[in-house]
This record gives sequence, C-alpha cells and structure tokens, in this order.
Amino acid sequence: QVHLVESGGGLVQAGGSLRLTCDASGTISSLTPMAWYRQALGKQRELVAQIYGDRGAYYADFVKGRFTISRGNFGTTVWLQMDGLQPEDTAVYYCNAKVESLAIRDYWGQGTQVTVSS
Repeated sequence: QVHLVESGGGLVQAGGSLRLTCDASGTISSLTPMAWYRQALGKQRELVAQIYGDRGAYYADFVKGRFTISRGNFGTTVWLQMDGLQPEDTAVYYCNAKVESLAIRDYWGQGTQVTVSS
C-alpha cells in the first residue's frame, strides 16, 4: 500500500553534512505525517524528526538545530538535511509514514546508512 525508498546516506567526517531523501508512493498525500527515524547498531529505533500536513515539524532534542526536515509541494518526497554531524549520529536512517485507516499504521523504508568518522 505504501512504499518508501531512502537515499543519500554515506560516510562523512565529523562536522560534515548529508542530505537524505525519501521517495514515497502509494496511499500518501500531502496530509500524511512523515518522519525520519534512526537505529544505531545494538540500539532501538528512535524518532529523529517528523513533518505534518501543515508542514509543522517536530525534532528530537538530540538534533539541537542541526537537522531540518522538509517535504515537496505534493508531499511525496521528504528530505532530511543533516549538518554538524557527529560520530554518535552513525546509524541506519529510515523514512516513516503514518497512515490512518482503521488505526494508525506505520510504514518503513529499507533504510540508508549514515556513518560519521571522528
């Protein structure tokens, strides 16, 4: 029903930047809340940022103004601009869509690896 594909990950030095892209298809509209999560090796998946239909956004505290989430005019593409990357940001980053039918259901992409060297 929903297909999400992430891209843009890679290896960067501490202090560097990356821009992640999520391309969405299926039952996605400009009103569908979408988010970026990340999961480091041996850790649980955690919310990084979320963007809503009105383009309001939520950011996890650990972002501290370093990351910016945005979406295209038709809501089918979501970006995560990551600046000031630190080694602790190393993780697989996943795109997420929350689709409400009978209940709110989460859909996930396969993830893109972000590695930050010291």
